[in-house]
Amino acid sequence: MEETDIEHYEAFKANKVIPQVLEAEILRALSFYPSLVPVKIRFVFKQRIKGSVMQAQPLITTMFGTAREYRINISALFRLTHTAIPIRQVPSDILIGWIGHELGHIMDYEQRNLWGMLRFGAGYLFSSSFVKNAERVADTFAVNHGLGNYILKTKYFILDHAALPEKYKQKIARLYLSPDDIVAQVRALEAQGNPSGLARHE
Repeated sequence: MEETDIEHYEAFKANKVIPQVLEAEILRALSFYPSLVPVKIRFVFKQRIKGSVMQAQPLITTMFGTAREYRINISALFRLTHTAIPIRQVPSDILIGWIGHELGHIMDYEQRNLWGMLRFGAGYLFSSSFVKNAERVADTFAVNHGLGNYILKTKYFILDHAALPEKYKQKIARLYLSPDDIVAQVRALEAQGNPSGLARHE
């Protein structure tokens, strides 16, 4: 994204803490979610996130007030089977898809009250079927907001990446929407006259 493009997305910086190295990709993903402009979100690098590349969480200290805040943890390293590379070296469209998925989680969180969030936390910790549903809900939010093309690219990138641990690829295949599911959702949106899906922002 060129400097002029970043300026175009300036409004999406509101209430956000964004690391400069991924600013372009984060702003691009945020641009699909205008309703999140007033929501406070911090994008934070972590040295390691167990079993994940990114992770969206509410800040516990804000859960009991009216101004909830969130954090999206981003692994500083993209870990492969025998090595690791800085996350910024992952292709831009793939990062946009990943970030867009995490923002889908925040859209889900925003619809839940305190007790709903507590139930979500318990379900995510103790029920694999709950995790599967939560991840598919996040994917669906992303697709419905026009990120279908990016989500699809991210899925293929993971599932077809020869150097990614097989265990991680199996987790993605098991819990998340499949590429075929994503295409079907996009086609359904197009049939309803919604031109978002695979074409928006292209």
